[in-house]
Amino acid sequence: MTQHELQAVFLNHRDALLRFLRARGAGDNAEDILQDLWLRVSDMDEGNIASPLPYLYRAANNLMHDRYRMTQRSRQRDHDWSDVHRGTGDASDLPLPDRALIARQRLAEIEATIRSEGSRVLKVFRRFRVDGISQRQIAEELGISLSSVEKDLQRAYRALARWREGEDVE
Repeated sequence: MTQHELQAVFLNHRDALLRFLRARGAGDNAEDILQDLWLRVSDMDEGNIASPLPYLYRAANNLMHDRYRMTQRSRQRDHDWSDVHRGTGDASDLPLPDRALIARQRLAEIEATIRSEGSRVLKVFRRFRVDGISQRQIAEELGISLSSVEKDLQRAYRALARWREGEDVE
């Protein structure tokens, strides 16, 4: 059977093939599947197809199944992607290595900036902002007045503001 004869069988039975695909569950994709089948039939080399109509039905059925599997894989991939980006998937909570390095470098710069105001200022800032200790408890720990703790925190905040201004310039 030649390619032209197979195309003629396809064209003569197009409506029946369309009904077949819809009955098998292709739904709105039936026309697209037939288009794919036509492209395959048009590109085929001449071959030995003894029964062209059963061949076309089988090819249409296979294309329908291929499309279904492709759709299922696509949905699963989209679902997995959504889970990861919503935080419900298997993605790591760890930052990317380059971001972690940048964060460590910035932290070291910030600590150096605050330490330049004095080691006690850094300690007060760290205990208050990082450890969550109250200003009164910090004053008791260090044996200084509450007013001194407040002034140390003000110095730390001013140092941070200067550091931030330097970051904005760069």
